[in-house]
Amino acid sequence: MRRLLFLNGIKAFEAAARTGSFAAAGHELNVSAAAISRMVHLLEERLGAALFERKANRLVTTPAGRAYQGGLTPIFDALASLTAQVTASASARVLTVGVGPTFAMKWMIPHLAEFRKEEPDIEVRITTGGMAAPFGDDWSCGIQLGDGQWPGLVAEPLFAADLMPVCTARLANSLKRPADLKGPSLIRVAHSPDDWPSWLKAAGVPRVNARGPEFQFYGQALQAAVDGLGIAMGIRPYIDDDLAAGRLVAPFALSVPKGMRWYLVYRGFHAEQRDFAAFRRWIIRAAAEPAARRKGTRSA
Repeated sequence: MRRLLFLNGIKAFEAAARTGSFAAAGHELNVSAAAISRMVHLLEERLGAALFERKANRLVTTPAGRAYQGGLTPIFDALASLTAQVTASASARVLTVGVGPTFAMKWMIPHLAEFRKEEPDIEVRITTGGMAAPFGDDWSCGIQLGDGQWPGLVAEPLFAADLMPVCTARLANSLKRPADLKGPSLIRVAHSPDDWPSWLKAAGVPRVNARGPEFQFYGQALQAAVDGLGIAMGIRPYIDDDLAAGRLVAPFALSVPKGMRWYLVYRGFHAEQRDFAAFRRWIIRAAAEPAARRKGTRSA
């Protein structure tokens, strides 16, 4: 007879070891970080072995913990894969894709019709929450901006996150060189305060101080630029369609790497699922297309 020892504790430990923190594990399992900590502590007591060394603000697995995780993670992945296969055979074909709100608005929604045309029988559900700890078991995949390092997940590069100023054609007519940029006209994004300084430094005008209107999301800043409120710092691929349609133009040819990329992020077992494989092929192909269609960039 199989003897399963404290299954909730085992799940809590595996998630904490894989994600590297009690908080991320709690987010994934929909419980508090304190609950994860308690369950792991009880599991350690029942096993009679320490699984983590708690060092300052980070978790480090002990040799016993590493060995335990090494056996558990493939088992949980296999269970999740089996569950997904059974669910897929018993219900509609559904893919849940986690993205940020601006990515959803500026890229995913405008391009989703292309995928639906290719795969009309696959239902795509877009969710814009929970990006801090990708990804919950109910997510098929996510599109995430970062360095490509998410423990326990596969990350495939999609887009380079290049920065370049954008504005209306009317405003662009008054901008002959980067030194013409004035601080009060430079629209900012609250969570990306380094965008303007990085680009201005690369353009040779580091003393310009961006102090225009500030917005929470890139999508809001870009809409403000479309409405003529000022000059926004655009990021690929958010600006591609606006440039192609002429709603915005790039007054300078200089683009500066943000230091991160956009990635398709997913659990390894999803690669074996036919519907996800179709979505993966499509988005990798679609991500490679915009550069050939870009318009609206003024040469230096």
